[in-house]
Amino acid sequence: MTASPPDPALENFRTIADAIATLFYPHAEVVLHDLRSQKVDYIANNLSKREIGDDSSLEDMLSEDVSERNIGPYEKLNWDGQKIRSLSSVLRDANGHPLAVLCINLNISLFENAKAALDLFLSPGKLIPQPDSLFRDDWQERINTFLHAWMRERQLSLNLLTRDHKRELVLALHAEGAFKGKSASNYVANVLNMGRATVYKHLKELKG
Repeated sequence: MTASPPDPALENFRTIADAIATLFYPHAEVVLHDLRSQKVDYIANNLSKREIGDDSSLEDMLSEDVSERNIGPYEKLNWDGQKIRSLSSVLRDANGHPLAVLCINLNISLFENAKAALDLFLSPGKLIPQPDSLFRDDWQERINTFLHAWMRERQLSLNLLTRDHKRELVLALHAEGAFKGKSASNYVANVLNMGRATVYKHLKELKG
């Protein structure tokens, strides 16, 4: 039996399906359902082992009362036991009648495994407080802590600091006693990406 040729009315949707599946390859499958025939019209990056021509069983979508445009995201289980997160979009013709449903199925198992690994790796459960014998005189950490707290208060980051910001920060660090540590001036200059001479200049202004 010869298969019927693809309906040209759905060709743009098939192109969109290919684009989405290509962008999220190999984690996304996109299935196009033709509501008129209630059959699967197209599958990009087949993950579900369905076939073109399979029954869609989406009769409810043909109702004129259907107002949804996007349904989801929702979760389901794939044939291999992996979790799939899906979103279905109701596509309409020029007269606003439901024509097709485009289902994007994203395999999230890989991301869940990565999250679990990261949670385990970053878990604070096995951390101990900083040993006083090692960190009592850790002037570098004190500078780092003050510097980032200062930037958070002003919603700044290192790459956004202007010359005026850096000058203000050097003066604030001095007020905190940050430059009592040996080589602290060199460290601050390196962190703030400024010359040591500029740091010394700002400190000299205070003495003056």
